[in-house]
Amino acid sequence: MSFLKAKSLDTSTFTVKKYAPEDKALWNNFVMSSKNGTFLFHRDFMDYHSDRFEDHSLIVYKKNKVVGVFPANVIENKVYSHQGLSYGGIILKTSVKFKETALIFKSILKYLYEAEIVEVSIKQTPRIYHRVPSDELDWLLNIVEAKPYRVDLLCVIDNRNPIKIASNRMEGVKKGINQNLKIEETDDFEAFWNQILIPNLSQKHGASPVHSLAEIKLLANSFPKNIKQFNVYKDTVIVGGATIFETDTVAHAQYISANQDKQQLGTLDFLFEYLLRERFAKKLYFDFGASNENQGKNINEGLLYWKECFGGRSIAQSFYKVKTSNYKNLESIFV
Repeated sequence: MSFLKAKSLDTSTFTVKKYAPEDKALWNNFVMSSKNGTFLFHRDFMDYHSDRFEDHSLIVYKKNKVVGVFPANVIENKVYSHQGLSYGGIILKTSVKFKETALIFKSILKYLYEAEIVEVSIKQTPRIYHRVPSDELDWLLNIVEAKPYRVDLLCVIDNRNPIKIASNRMEGVKKGINQNLKIEETDDFEAFWNQILIPNLSQKHGASPVHSLAEIKLLANSFPKNIKQFNVYKDTVIVGGATIFETDTVAHAQYISANQDKQQLGTLDFLFEYLLRERFAKKLYFDFGASNENQGKNINEGLLYWKECFGGRSIAQSFYKVKTSNYKNLESIFV
């Protein structure tokens, strides 16, 4: 019986550098032309809350060309997929193939290990956000014995194969029509934030929006093609709305909220029927986001049911922890 001899994975032509402010243009240009990056990884988005996180983002070069970046922050001796972002992982050059991805990942883990970082937490970017297939890291995480510590369920509509909107949601749409509700796409976030979103989150959950009004205005000004606000009005009074984060492949509902009359008015049913069937009908995917609570351990049943009635179905987003010393597991993966 003969066995193929394993080949060493040589990273000598790869170098890793910690991101610095002077790399901003280089970083941004790479992200926007990558195969799995979105505007969330643009430094103008990442840096709006730079006071809350100690940035530890990395740039990977092959010879003198950037082939990958890792948006990250550090706490003591642990590095995290940037905790201020909804998703993360390694952002890759479109031309990068699997072997180069393995070399990039090994280089990152080795660099962090040598910098006395003991563990890295990776928050995967759901594949619906990829411009081209980019699941290489899923296999590599298994090889380095990554430990899954959380899974969230995103409720997603595939517009290439949409499921019919349920009759109970269409009843809400009819209410909205009968109530003469109007939808307005606007660049003014103040009415929704101050009159709907902030009061709702405060009263129901004792919480505040992830983004303050000043922050969402700043971000929308920086990314007008990606961040959009839709408000619903009864006469001249705002009764609900949604904030959409749009990427090349996905329209994502970042915030959804309505006042206490939403059941009687059909506010959100009326709004989302329009968003799904008209405004974003040509987008590959519509992502309602996760319905998880308690660090992913529970699901808000009513919220998920509402999303599913629009035809949404579940896609998993996985979170992993990796010991940086396990970069050695990647030494001999090829035969």
